[in-house]
Amino acid sequence: MENKTFSKSIILGFSLILGLFILGFYIFKGLKTFSDKDRVVTVKGLAEMNMMATSASIVLNFSFSGDELQDVIKKTENKKKNILSYLISMGYNDDDITINNIDITDRQRYYDIQWYEGKHVQVKIDRYIITQNLTVQSKDIKSTEDKAAQIKLDLISKDLTSSINTDYVFSGLNSIKPQLIAESTKNARIAGEQFANDSQAKLGKIKTASQGQITIAGRYHYDEDGSGEGSQEPYIQKARVVSTIVFFLE
Repeated sequence: MENKTFSKSIILGFSLILGLFILGFYIFKGLKTFSDKDRVVTVKGLAEMNMMATSASIVLNFSFSGDELQDVIKKTENKKKNILSYLISMGYNDDDITINNIDITDRQRYYDIQWYEGKHVQVKIDRYIITQNLTVQSKDIKSTEDKAAQIKLDLISKDLTSSINTDYVFSGLNSIKPQLIAESTKNARIAGEQFANDSQAKLGKIKTASQGQITIAGRYHYDEDGSGEGSQEPYIQKARVVSTIVFFLE
């Protein structure tokens, strides 16, 4: 009888010790988790990728002004026809050229009031302004700038001077988004691990993460942090994203 009572006491004591040990372990884990919840590191991960333009165009713009509307329209039409003849001679066809509708501005007056030598004076101005715009689809994206420069010089020599600009379209951003985001997250973790090693800690799980807006930078563009210059080629743009991630430190 005494042996049974002694055995029960041993089992009860062992169970009590085991229970206290388990309770202490979870209390320790809870306190550690509570104490570690504010031990975090915030890092940023940068990812960049060059994008090639998917299409390019050359935009020609010219205008005439005058007081007689029909006369201004006639001058505009004649110049448009001469420019179209030149473009056809350069190897462009009708499908390559888009002719936008003319834009007519009627200022409804013939004089403008300007400040001159300390007093207001009336200055004669043309009532009508007509603007014509032509868009030429470039056949070779990389040679667009050279073609535009040649067109500008040729039109000047033919007394058909026009404003010449180039335009590029980048339509492949969605296809590289996943890769950019993955790369920025990877670089953020590398930065976090370096910080953790320097702090003699271990990088834990992600607490919060925010993906910055993907931006496109072209030539003559400098990053806000002064890290570098954009592409020197207008048909190449740099897609850039910065992800901000907060890691727990263990």
